[in-house]
Amino acid sequence: MELLRVATAGSVDDGKSTLIGRLLLDSKQIFEDQLEAVERTSREKGFDYTNLALLTDGLRAEREQGITIDVAYRYFATPRRKFIIADTPGHVQYTRNMVTGASTADLAMILLDARKGVLEQSRRHAVIASLLQVRHLVLCVNKMDLVEFDQPTFDRISDEFTDWAAKLAIPDLTFIPISALHGDNVTQHSPNTPWYGGPTLLHHLEHVYIGSDRNLIDSRFPVQWVVRPMSNEWHDYRGYAGEVAGGIFRPGDEVMVLPSGLTTTIAGIDLFGEQLDEAMPPQSVTLRLTDDLDVSRGDMICRPNNAPTVTQELDAMVCWFSERPLQPRSKYVLKHTTRSVKCLVRDLHYRLEVNTLHRDETTGSLAMNDMGRVSLRITEPLFVDEYRRNRSTGSFILVDEGTNETVGAGMVLGTTGT
Repeated sequence: MELLRVATAGSVDDGKSTLIGRLLLDSKQIFEDQLEAVERTSREKGFDYTNLALLTDGLRAEREQGITIDVAYRYFATPRRKFIIADTPGHVQYTRNMVTGASTADLAMILLDARKGVLEQSRRHAVIASLLQVRHLVLCVNKMDLVEFDQPTFDRISDEFTDWAAKLAIPDLTFIPISALHGDNVTQHSPNTPWYGGPTLLHHLEHVYIGSDRNLIDSRFPVQWVVRPMSNEWHDYRGYAGEVAGGIFRPGDEVMVLPSGLTTTIAGIDLFGEQLDEAMPPQSVTLRLTDDLDVSRGDMICRPNNAPTVTQELDAMVCWFSERPLQPRSKYVLKHTTRSVKCLVRDLHYRLEVNTLHRDETTGSLAMNDMGRVSLRITEPLFVDEYRRNRSTGSFILVDEGTNETVGAGMVLGTTGT
């Protein structure tokens, strides 16, 4: 079955964890003892209802404060599709965790409280989803029961968000009125919204088309590990393990290895002792090459007539995570696919104002949770694509060399070949 990766987002207390709990409960993915434990904890905390958020908020601090802090992953399946849902934090302090959860998502669900409408954090998460090239966005207008399932309220929120989101690169935008607490329009159509003729949330998740989202044209294979079993049986075996980052690889294909530029052909593709006829994203496989070439971790296997850009200059959008601000001339370690290199922030072009999408070109730094455009100078060549073309080879993280803290996540906008 096809796998759909979903990230939830939205402001604090908009009901993200409750919605995931409702999806798990109504799709029969919760064991009886789990449900009993949640019901018991809900009574102990004085709730007059079953607090389904307790199914995903596993940290003690999360349960005490009633907020999500860490990214919680939940897995479930229906007869049509498998799902991995990342329950990401809504608090502005944990925006970096939202970036982590959305970085691999096919679809993002942004929850809005029907009483509050579109908030700054809702816009921030929509901007992040857009920058991360999450092509499918579902706006769940939650807590409709608290506004008496009022259609004008739903329409007003939908119109406001649609007008604002027109500035973003979101090709697929859907609005669904729900009540996560009571299950309205989550897995079954609600009699409380006769004016709504769209799909339920689960139906939309089961049927949204993601087949064209992955790049199957540009063949990219970052080498993660050289496989050389030290045994008599496998004495002559040499393979190159990694995750396919783009395109389709087949035995017999002519390929090129970067940075050497040498060409050869694929002798075979192995997966857990079996030979495959082809490999595509996001499969992790081992490639065997016809010729004995010098290939090591960090090299890139691609097609001779369709290679990534080899560059030491990057223009990128960066989401900043650290309390220590990003400033020009700062130095970091840049991790891209399977390579780690040192880099210098040459220029900070602007900071993106989330609410207005205005570019503040007067700023001299990026504070925690800011987003902005930077130019980087790298000490060694990287093999990159623009992020809009390939999310795997167009993304990177920045690490503080002294503390080993991940301080930023970047999306490549453009390059200058060297």
